[in-house]
Amino acid sequence: MDPGDPTGDPATGERRCTGQDPLLLLQALQTLWSTRERQQLQEEAWRGFAALDDPLAGLLDMLESCRGRRGEGPSLETWISRQLQCWLQAQPRPSPAQHSLRLKQLQARAIRVLTESPPSLVAPLTSIFQLQDADRSCLLVHVHRLHQEGRFREAVMLGTTLKLQPELDVEKMSVPLLLQDKVALVERYVAGFPDLQRRLLALMDSWCQPGFDIKDVARQYPEVTSLSLEKLSPKVLSRQVLRLQERYGVAPALCPNAAMWQRLAALRHLCHKRFVEKSLSQENWADHVRGLVGQSPWLQEQLSQLLVSHGDPVTAARCAMGLSLPEERLPAAVAVELRQLSLQGRAAEADSRLEVKDVKDRYYQLPIPRENIHLLASWEDLTRYEGALLQPHQVVGIDLEWTPVFVAGGRPRPSLLQVAVEGRVFLLDVLALSQPPTGQGAQAFSRLVAQLLSDPSITKLGYGMVGDLQNLGASCPALAHVEKQILGGVDLLLVHRQMRVTNMPTSGTDRAKGLRGLSLLVQQVLGTALDKTQQLSNWDRRPLCEEQLIYAAADAYCLLEVHQALCREPARFHLSEDLAGSRRPRHTERPGAQKPPGLQKASASAAPRQVPVAAVAEGAAPQVPARAFRVVCDNMLQGLARSLRCLGVDARMLGNGDDHRRAAEVARQEGRIILTSGQPFHKLRAQVGAGRCLSVDCSLKAQQQAKAVLKHFNVRVTHADIFSRCQACNCDQYLKVSRDMMKQLMWLSSHQEGPRSSGDKTTLSQEVQEPGPAPEAAPGGCTYDRPCRWLQAADLRAETPDMLTNGTRLQLAGVPVGVLRTPGLRHFYCCTRCGKVVWDGSHLDRVATHFRDVLESAPSPCEPSPAPSPASSPF
Repeated sequence: MDPGDPTGDPATGERRCTGQDPLLLLQALQTLWSTRERQQLQEEAWRGFAALDDPLAGLLDMLESCRGRRGEGPSLETWISRQLQCWLQAQPRPSPAQHSLRLKQLQARAIRVLTESPPSLVAPLTSIFQLQDADRSCLLVHVHRLHQEGRFREAVMLGTTLKLQPELDVEKMSVPLLLQDKVALVERYVAGFPDLQRRLLALMDSWCQPGFDIKDVARQYPEVTSLSLEKLSPKVLSRQVLRLQERYGVAPALCPNAAMWQRLAALRHLCHKRFVEKSLSQENWADHVRGLVGQSPWLQEQLSQLLVSHGDPVTAARCAMGLSLPEERLPAAVAVELRQLSLQGRAAEADSRLEVKDVKDRYYQLPIPRENIHLLASWEDLTRYEGALLQPHQVVGIDLEWTPVFVAGGRPRPSLLQVAVEGRVFLLDVLALSQPPTGQGAQAFSRLVAQLLSDPSITKLGYGMVGDLQNLGASCPALAHVEKQILGGVDLLLVHRQMRVTNMPTSGTDRAKGLRGLSLLVQQVLGTALDKTQQLSNWDRRPLCEEQLIYAAADAYCLLEVHQALCREPARFHLSEDLAGSRRPRHTERPGAQKPPGLQKASASAAPRQVPVAAVAEGAAPQVPARAFRVVCDNMLQGLARSLRCLGVDARMLGNGDDHRRAAEVARQEGRIILTSGQPFHKLRAQVGAGRCLSVDCSLKAQQQAKAVLKHFNVRVTHADIFSRCQACNCDQYLKVSRDMMKQLMWLSSHQEGPRSSGDKTTLSQEVQEPGPAPEAAPGGCTYDRPCRWLQAADLRAETPDMLTNGTRLQLAGVPVGVLRTPGLRHFYCCTRCGKVVWDGSHLDRVATHFRDVLESAPSPCEPSPAPSPASSPF
């Protein structure tokens, strides 16, 4: 800028351009903005920018002239700023020295504009004027002012955009947002600053300290005390802390309080296993409990309370004695019983009486002698039995055992690999064979496992085999991605999903209650369940006890017997008769390949779908119809649940206050797959087994999550599935209501005239019994209608015009009056469970477009439409 130029002020950077006047450009853009001609608007803006002598100063002129006139809705000023940002990027780069000097002259003025602008202008102004390099003192003053005014979110966003975090107090900036459950915003604030991340974790962990009351903190911020603080309870907050600890790679010692809450959750789980399910032996239970409680006085008190809640004081005292809990940590009644036991010297007797005396014939019994169970712990052992393990054309059962992990940051490490062949079981000691990684034993072990899995002549049976082998590959680098090398694998988990057990005796049904996974499959096929009392034992301890060896052998050998039973009687379980082929090598089915004749016949008939065992070979999961796919979504994935319901999937969701373990209960009781995310995944998967729990990426949007889930489980979705379920309550039963009938129901409901007269009832009865005009004929002469019946007079209560006989009240208030006048709209649909009313609209096409890459094919003209398209609510 020429100092003698009367059009500019070199001291302030303010300038009146000798080219086009910025205010005239603003006026022209305002006119086009009101007409919403976006293409013409952009062209005019870019021409105007080019005509300005100084576009940066011109932008500030326009923004300053608009102060005090900003209303609601999209901002023209923000749009202009972003367009200038794009325009500058498309221009040749100016001389760095001249550009830097000009920016310094304008930055102070830009900061003044920014302090009086809405948050949407922060990003473009920061980019255009490079405010992150400007005088930080003015910016810090503005951030502190926003914070004092209670505009906490704006203060944090501005500090993040301008990279001011190191000069701001992380606790002061984060606390108000944490109280408002804006954890994601705080995570972005500390991203890239390890020191701030550690300070944030220390702050959040201090809130998890036993006895801490978050309300004391909330009182310091009256602006946010009205918000719910349930998500900041130590139990819930500790999960967030542990998630961030793992994400930031922080040492567990920095979060001791969150770790204690996690250990308490593990104690609750172990007590449930021991005293309710009775699926954990006293020895294994005590072993895990000692490791979790340690010398923590608080955990000792919590354990004492758990023992009392699961039994009488005598039982609690016996357990306390076995665990050597301090007497001063016990409730008074338990302490009295403990002293009596000590005086009487009944500790040994107490331990023996605690053991669950199971009758042997209740559980699956290994049909081979003990001497046919071989523990292989060296390369010499592998060499001796290599021929038996790799014998061609045999069927083998494969399983894996590892010690459960109950604390954050831990990953299960495979300890034992079981391989069962006809008449024998080989237990490969993974811990001994894989150490050292370059030793003779590790090389022989990796080579043998790779040969076994890649030999197509050997049929490999497993239950959730891919998950087991992924864990094995993570522990043994030489076997990384070994699950992708499987040839001739049959995952009985996939077969189990397709089975239908309709002729199980009543006694067998009673015994199957509470069972899940492989134990349930063995119960359904062989009649006796697996004894799982050793499942959660310490598999890293050497030597393994005799009970562990028998359990491990039975876990693998039962796969052979289940497979043989399915091959003998496939029809009993509604599987294909062609099961002999399951002993032959498997090959992944190519997309578009013709289905086996038996499968085609089952699909075309009304009989239950039959799926051959060969069709569920590892790597070729069978297609599952959307309406037969059943899931339960954790409370973090409620949007995913609604998206899946939109596509016809039977999706239950946990409420905001439900514990994550509720998902496992629902999954076991109703045969559903768990969809969860983050820290709860490992605990839930341990409760339902591999293949029955999926970790979903929370960074994806709900629609993207739905696509990933459908592809993972190979779910077949057709146009007829869209809106076949109510997105609000998951019901799949609708009633069709004519438009005239809807008018009458809405009128009766709004006038509240009490019970209808006999004349009204006659009119109403006639209305519902006459469904109105038939739907228009689709091309080809086929009717295009939704598969649900018309509302009948018997479906409504006579005294209440808007209530169904099942007690469901129709949500008529959600129907805009203007919808009744929509041309071509002949009828509505109401959900029989929650009463939500929906109608045909453009939403069906939008959803079909969103999910076009997972829909099987476009609907034919004669294909019936699905249930209603809820135009009344956004997706």
